[in-house]
Amino acid sequence: MKTRTVTRIISAQPTSDGAGVKLKRSLGQSNAARHDPFLMLDEFFSDEPADYLAGFPSHPHRGFETVTYMLEGHMLHQDHLGNQGHLKDGGVQWMTAGRGIIHSEMPQQNHGRMRGFQLWINLPSAEKMQAASYQDITADKIPRLSLDSSSEAILIAGHTVINHLSATGFINGIDGKALSTDPIYIDLRLAPEKNAEVSLPPDHHAVIYVYEGEVTIEGTSITKSCSAILDGGDTLNINTHSGAGILILAGRPIGEPIVQYGPFVMTTNDEIEQALRDYRDGVLVSAK
Repeated sequence: MKTRTVTRIISAQPTSDGAGVKLKRSLGQSNAARHDPFLMLDEFFSDEPADYLAGFPSHPHRGFETVTYMLEGHMLHQDHLGNQGHLKDGGVQWMTAGRGIIHSEMPQQNHGRMRGFQLWINLPSAEKMQAASYQDITADKIPRLSLDSSSEAILIAGHTVINHLSATGFINGIDGKALSTDPIYIDLRLAPEKNAEVSLPPDHHAVIYVYEGEVTIEGTSITKSCSAILDGGDTLNINTHSGAGILILAGRPIGEPIVQYGPFVMTTNDEIEQALRDYRDGVLVSAK
């Protein structure tokens, strides 16, 4: 057994996206701030409607997957495939952009708190031009594992073992292992003075994001709004003194070049140019 340690900490930086939604970006704030296969991680969190009401009007994607996880709030997804999904408290939307999807994500509230995360997961070059797809997963379909009376793990995707208790997550009934990057996505909520031992595949790249409190991993402290890149190993030990909320992400690395232009993520400049032409010519969603 090898215990994972922290190799790098990335502090989330304030930015905006869509039509002006305020958020914090850790992974993806620069080309160097990625961890294959994870391209970007945003947290949106505000009690002020002006920070989120403009939403994310219709826009394209190609070449990767987006996973949106809502802690609090209500957002409506609509896309060119005819899908509609109401993302509410505790729900997840998993979208494979593939060769092309055009969608919008718009708030369905005009007051109150909106808080959640959007993760971008890369696709291998051989899968980037697959047909687009979308899954809407309500909170009641996502497994929750009680660790004690005040700590729990929410298994959004993948398989793991936490505190020696087996737990299985899924994506709307589809095993994470059906995806080539074999993603693991856990929302771990620890009470004060608690420790969690999480098993991860040793060949997976892994990163955590602390969205509440502060944690310690093998002597390294990670504070709120920071991502920590982890080295290899099959065990992750997390300690907290004051309580914490942590996203744990792990996935099989792809090991291919990444060329990104805004909402398009491919492996060559030529493929990016093709994506731009396809979008300009109105064939992004039907290109072969």
